Amino acid sequence: MERLREKAASLGISLNDAQLAQFEKYYEMLVEKNKVMNLTAITEKEEVIDKHFADSLAIIKTNVSLDGKKLLDLGTGAGFPGIPLKIAFPKSEILLMDSLNKRIKFLHEVIEELDLDGISAIHGRAEDFAKKKEYRETFDYVVSRAVADLAVLSEYCMPYVHTGGYFLPYKSGNVEEEIVRAKKAIKILGGEMEDVVSFEIPGTEIQRTILKIKKKKAAPKRFPRKAGLPSKEPII
Repeated sequence: MERLREKAASLGISLNDAQLAQFEKYYEMLVEKNKVMNLTAITEKEEVIDKHFADSLAIIKTNVSLDGKKLLDLGTGAGFPGIPLKIAFPKSEILLMDSLNKRIKFLHEVIEELDLDGISAIHGRAEDFAKKKEYRETFDYVVSRAVADLAVLSEYCMPYVHTGGYFLPYKSGNVEEEIVRAKKAIKILGGEMEDVVSFEIPGTEIQRTILKIKKKKAAPKRFPRKAGLPSKEPII
């Protein structure tokens, strides 16, 4: 885990021994559970550190402050980026959401085993919980590493961000065309592209882009639309 300490330090994040021990335990649980359910195709330790842990922490490149902030990780999967962010920024308040209950059960085990406070995991679909007043437009940040077109992802995520907050999707590859396609959706959903932050994961040749989309006004109540429609008929 010294590898992770060094990569975090290059991002300006200081991880103490207790935090590194939490990352170690998380890695062990991830690999063990992966034997019986599909959580990740990446299991080799150095790759997990680079492609999951350090990648999750790289959100700091967008110059957001996480301490004391309320964050939703939508489509969290095996807990990325939410759990690494919680370990590194224990004062943050994080909600993990995923549509597969098996993953949520695993995340409950991780949260308990790592003795993490101020983080919870719920099973559900983005389009359902976005209609509930206790979730809609209540988060400082919504993050997602989900592999979905930006226009589609924006419809699912933007309704959760409060005015003045940010939607921060993790992207890879050439994102320029995707950003152009999503311009209309972002505007309709109350957002504005503030920055496109592209970089390499420290100590690797892995290219990553995190978009910084500011919520300027409330999203229309009709969004997100019912399941399936955002991907079948994206706002473009």
